[in-house]
Amino acid sequence: MKNNTRIFAVAFATLTMMLSLAIAVFAAPMPMSPPVPAGLLDPTKIPKYVNQLVIPPVYVPTNVTDGNGNVIRQDYKINMSYYRQPVLPPGTPLVGSLDGKTLVWGYQGKVELLDGTVIDSFIHSPSSTFEAIRGIPINVTWVNNIDTPQFLPVDPTIHWANPNNMSMMLNPPYPTFPPGFTDAQAPVPLVTHLHEGEVQSYSDGGPDAWFTYNGIRGPAYSTMSPTAANAAVYVYPNMQQPSTLWYHDHALGMTRLNVMSGLAGYYLLREPPAGTAVTTPTVNTFDQYLTTHFPYGVSEIPVAIQDRSFYANGELWFPTVGINPTINPYWFPEFFGNTIMVNGRVWPNLDVTQGWYRLRLLDGSNARFYTLSFSNGMPFTLIGADGGYLMSPVQVTSWTIAPGERADVLVDFSNVPVGTKIILRNNAKAPYPAGTPPAGNTVAQIMQFTVVASSATPGASAPVLPASTNPTLTGAVFPTLPAPTKQRILTLWEVMGPLGPLMVTLNGQKWDAVISELPKDGTTEDWVVVDLTGDAHPIHTHLATFQVVSRQKINAAKYSAAWLSLQQVQGGLGAGAMPPWPLDYIPLELPVGPYLQGKPTPAPLGERGWQDTVQMFPGEVTIIRIRWTQQDGTAYPFDPTQGPGYVWHCHIVDHEDNEMMRPYKVVP
Repeated sequence: MKNNTRIFAVAFATLTMMLSLAIAVFAAPMPMSPPVPAGLLDPTKIPKYVNQLVIPPVYVPTNVTDGNGNVIRQDYKINMSYYRQPVLPPGTPLVGSLDGKTLVWGYQGKVELLDGTVIDSFIHSPSSTFEAIRGIPINVTWVNNIDTPQFLPVDPTIHWANPNNMSMMLNPPYPTFPPGFTDAQAPVPLVTHLHEGEVQSYSDGGPDAWFTYNGIRGPAYSTMSPTAANAAVYVYPNMQQPSTLWYHDHALGMTRLNVMSGLAGYYLLREPPAGTAVTTPTVNTFDQYLTTHFPYGVSEIPVAIQDRSFYANGELWFPTVGINPTINPYWFPEFFGNTIMVNGRVWPNLDVTQGWYRLRLLDGSNARFYTLSFSNGMPFTLIGADGGYLMSPVQVTSWTIAPGERADVLVDFSNVPVGTKIILRNNAKAPYPAGTPPAGNTVAQIMQFTVVASSATPGASAPVLPASTNPTLTGAVFPTLPAPTKQRILTLWEVMGPLGPLMVTLNGQKWDAVISELPKDGTTEDWVVVDLTGDAHPIHTHLATFQVVSRQKINAAKYSAAWLSLQQVQGGLGAGAMPPWPLDYIPLELPVGPYLQGKPTPAPLGERGWQDTVQMFPGEVTIIRIRWTQQDGTAYPFDPTQGPGYVWHCHIVDHEDNEMMRPYKVVP
């Protein structure tokens, strides 16, 4: 009788849940940032295209050579510090500004400017560019010199670094910000992650590897050689394929704040220079050809796109009231700024000549996707994505990038008349893909290109593009990776609070739950990921790049109900149990086949390369194929099974900071 009663109760609960899910799932995407409060800068009053685009200079290394004078290693010392930067253009109607500038954080080191001038200590946000050479390792000493409190609101009610070991038993009423929680605002935990770096986990800059200016260190802190208490030495082998990497802060529960404060920059990995000039590139010499054909800072231009909002005095604004303020006083599920900043300047202009340009595009925003196109409708050519060059160049008139993603594109201004002004536009809704369209006079505009007769950044001649552009992607079909030896079925799940999302999870698990992803070194897996939320999520894997297999619609309401029932009944959690699951529980997998709708869609041509971040859409199953080797199939030049391990997470950093991140370890 007890068993029958229990079965009836579970069945009734499941039926009720299915009905509610059928109504609720995908009814609306996550809410946008809260209404902009009074006293903030009106973005429509900011002059556009007055600022000129800043080209980040290149760091200067200390070269270590062998007995023959060959460079065998490059060493850098990079400080994390703060300064006041002219982010807003002249003519912005500021009220109460200290100096017309904005407080930002940045990485500081020795650089060479584009005119050849060397500066021993240069700071900017986004910060200077590493130019790394494939096969020459880099050692970076990262130093935390942020000795002031975080100026944005730290929420100690979410799982975070917590360097002062604050009590987690915090109850409302919570203090307003400012000042917020004094013991949470300082000292500031920081750790730098090389995004897409194939590195041993000791140098990965994982979320628990943080350290503070006064020597407090996280539980996974590591350094590859002895250094100061406020620093860590990381080793980057640079054995992977040439690509557009970037580096940014990754401290647990603090990433959204520390990156918003300014801690990010480019890391460009190139092939060694060719012995003789490459004039007709092949699949194996394409990178060497591009490096000489498009000189950095002249016709190769980094374009880091970030959205921001400002107080009336020009200082950065970030939400200070959470969506569920009696639970999490400050955390808000997604931040969307009301202005667009490119390379540290709001709505800049770049003068170009009638030639070709290589743009290294980066979505460095917290949550905003960008669907990019030119206002005159001209096409551009995609040649690379996150993990390097595509199988073949692809011409498009628009392309969408998500937070964390990069796009390597070639743009032809050759036939554009001198005097023409072209706007790089954005058409992506926020939240993506079903949120609010971008305002035409603000966030629908990224930057301006003005075609001039002569410029400090002259364009190049028309490039020669080979049919195949990546030697690790020469298979007849895509994906080119072999069939997997294992399949994992995972979910993206949103936990709701009384007024909106309370957290977002991977597979219903919290950050500190038992590790459930333990791939074997050298093996290939398919990750079948079901997005049961109302948003698109850019899912990022550390260490291993992957290939997109397909996307396919799924009956999300029915799958959600069945997946929950599986955990409650077979998993033994009991009727009514909902994510987040107990920390010692590994969710059972539910096959997706009976719930699929329509036919799978293969990766579009612009995604037929190596990715480290992939857009996963609501109501869809996305399959990615990952191999824990280098892209050419050879073993990593280090043991990936050693160290604290790696993570995978959503690169909407507001989600990442509140449980949408999970550890994983590579096992022998």
